[in-house]
Amino acid sequence: MSPSGFPLPPGAVIGIIGGGQLGRMAAMAAARLGYKCHIFSPEPDGPASQVSYLSTIADYTDHVALHRFAEAVDVITFEFENVPADGLELLTSMKPVRPGPEVLRLSQDRLLEKRFLNDAGIATAPWAEVRDASGLEAALLEFGYPAVLKTTRLGYDGKGQAILRAADDCFTAFARLQPKPIVLEAFVDFSCEISVIVARGADGAISPFDPVENRHKHHILDITLAPAPLPLELRAQATRIACQIAEKLQLIGLLAVEMFVDRDGGLLVNEIAPRPHNSGHWTLDACFASQFELHIRAVAGLPLPPAMRHSDAVMKNLVGPEDMATLPAILAKPGLIPHLYGKAEARPGRKMGHFTKLFPKGSLPGELGILDALSL
Repeated sequence: MSPSGFPLPPGAVIGIIGGGQLGRMAAMAAARLGYKCHIFSPEPDGPASQVSYLSTIADYTDHVALHRFAEAVDVITFEFENVPADGLELLTSMKPVRPGPEVLRLSQDRLLEKRFLNDAGIATAPWAEVRDASGLEAALLEFGYPAVLKTTRLGYDGKGQAILRAADDCFTAFARLQPKPIVLEAFVDFSCEISVIVARGADGAISPFDPVENRHKHHILDITLAPAPLPLELRAQATRIACQIAEKLQLIGLLAVEMFVDRDGGLLVNEIAPRPHNSGHWTLDACFASQFELHIRAVAGLPLPPAMRHSDAVMKNLVGPEDMATLPAILAKPGLIPHLYGKAEARPGRKMGHFTKLFPKGSLPGELGILDALSL
């Protein structure tokens, strides 16, 4: 083991901030590699705690609990990046945090994120920082309708944003979204949404997974197609962009990069997330090492294997009571691989699990074949 304590030996404890399904699957990957996980989350009996060695149930603002948590682990990582800044500083002062605090702060704030991307020469949708009603009016004159208003922090699964289609929409939405400033984005006429997940180790080694296509329902990811049915050169360009961002960040861990493919075949980066990502769940079943294993390997200082798939895949999220009602049919249909997250209540819009359908590599079906694979 190196003087810095890395790579971590078997039996070491990895602290995970956040107790949801991403932490659950990361903890299961860590267990396969001989590590123990300690979860920090305000949620009792959360998905991650159910499969982990230890849990601290406390608020992210509880500095006493954060201090005790940090004392009990060897390294700290995240499945939920929106930890208050002072809590993040406390954790960083005590133990190695991977990815580092500067990466987390960037991903917490859309304004910082967009400035970083544009300064790095990476294209995004046109955007403007909006502080008041007059600033919104000026930006809308430039971008036109439709446009999208987004909060700078804590937006996900369609929350914290509003689509503006006419002048009647804009000031009500602006008043509702908090805190200020917020971001106005020009509407992108895109052909599809894709994402690339890339792992980067402490030694600078990079392992990118294949780009995938993501399709949403009610602003929540519904299905992922792996690989994205796009020309090889466009997939290679998307991979280069994701690797460039990981390098620029000097990331240690995992990064998901969401992109739009516009009607002309151009790529625009929408968001980045320095953690495992819903659009990478297909890797659990279709790859030799999943996104969760690569994340744990990077955090623990282990070598990164190539992020190779042995199969093509379609991943379908199970969201809320409606999708969970199909569980008996999923379990009865040969070839579907279910993953449930251990959540007790299937509330509308809540991700309860997913299932994956595999295909021989290079044989991802067309639309009719995908519909048939997902039919129950």
